[in-house]
Amino acid sequence: MASRAPGLTVSSSPSTSTSTSLSRLQTIANHMAPASITNFPAEAVPQAPEDPLFGLMRAYKADQSPDKVDLGIGAYRDDNAKPWVLPVVKKADEILRNDPEANHEYLPIAGLASLTSKAAELLLGTGAPAIAEKRVASVQTISGTGAVHLGALFLARFYKVNGASRTVYLSNPTWANHHQIFTNVGVPIEQYPYFDKKTKGLDFEGMKASLTNAPDRSIILLHACAHNPTGVDPTPEQWREIAELMKTKKHFPFFDTAYQGFASGNLDRDAGAIRYFVEQGFELVIAQSFAKNFGLYGERAGCFHFVAPPSPDAAEVATRVASQLAILQRSEISNPPIYGARIASIVLNDKDLFAEWQENLRTMSGRIITMRQALRSKLEELGTPGQWNHITDQIGMFSFTGLTEAQVQKIRADFHIYMTKNGRISMAGLNTRNVEYVAKAIDRVVRDLS
Repeated sequence: MASRAPGLTVSSSPSTSTSTSLSRLQTIANHMAPASITNFPAEAVPQAPEDPLFGLMRAYKADQSPDKVDLGIGAYRDDNAKPWVLPVVKKADEILRNDPEANHEYLPIAGLASLTSKAAELLLGTGAPAIAEKRVASVQTISGTGAVHLGALFLARFYKVNGASRTVYLSNPTWANHHQIFTNVGVPIEQYPYFDKKTKGLDFEGMKASLTNAPDRSIILLHACAHNPTGVDPTPEQWREIAELMKTKKHFPFFDTAYQGFASGNLDRDAGAIRYFVEQGFELVIAQSFAKNFGLYGERAGCFHFVAPPSPDAAEVATRVASQLAILQRSEISNPPIYGARIASIVLNDKDLFAEWQENLRTMSGRIITMRQALRSKLEELGTPGQWNHITDQIGMFSFTGLTEAQVQKIRADFHIYMTKNGRISMAGLNTRNVEYVAKAIDRVVRDLS
């Protein structure tokens, strides 16, 4: 006779017997199954907050109001509020698609040489002594974010005192991602004063005092132009003072440049601070993005540059640094993506296309400057309480309006206008059809919550 499982009985009814048996077997199986325990409980892996900017984008897209205005996203929009593919990028894309030699093979670890070499010239100038003397090491990166990360990783590994990483000083405020990037690689963070809430301009004295009090050889992160998020830049005279102070303190400059040519419409002017520091003999690094000035946001094209100071062994220093950057790059991404790099390279290496690109840059920067003038003028026409000259004094894609968090919440709730909670707006989100609406909304919330 066949044996029976403990606790099971045989019923005279086949259907009842089968049903009861299956039920009891399932009960037994449930009791015998091991408890499901995750290795990542909530106390070990808490729920992370949503990225504020991408959360703002999500809320904007979900808003059904026909009057909604997106002033949060840091991407250029034309006067019809549409993404603008630069005409010169379309031409470069056509050249690339018709190139019989084009393929999808891996790039070298350091990236596309025809891009990195021209990218260095774009920043430092054609015929720059640093380039001629082979004092520059350049690596293609995953846009500006990847460049900042690679630089942070390099400094965390090699720029130390008594075995500990040097502190990096970030402007207050700065691009929010700067904090995460340096923190994630173990580089300590401090802040230096930058934005003066009273004047809505540069707190130059506070900045100088902080850099003076920082320990010698600290890392100072500087926005080369079109400071994000404030739109406030030092004047050329102030840049010279900053350089002199940093030279005295032996500080290490880390330039982040995402808006060259996009800020003023002039590539040379927007690289002025970087070129001055290099001329003064600083050893420094530069994170460079082609997202904004080429409109290659999703292609993630950028570069990281190390510049050695003038010395007999400067070229050897640059070579050693390049070798270590390659090791870091290999372990992070192996090698960088090719499409956006090829587009930028085609433009940078063709005289006619380069000239057309400069015209495209003037179109973008010019439209933003026009929107600054329009917003300020409409606020002043309305007699909106306060001074609004900072709207045109600031430069680049972003403006710190001076609106409080409560006013930002109200303008979103009442007028469906989206901006970051600190009152930063993307000027590219304004156009001839919505600038008056935005000005009237700002006027209303300032009067209601002043």
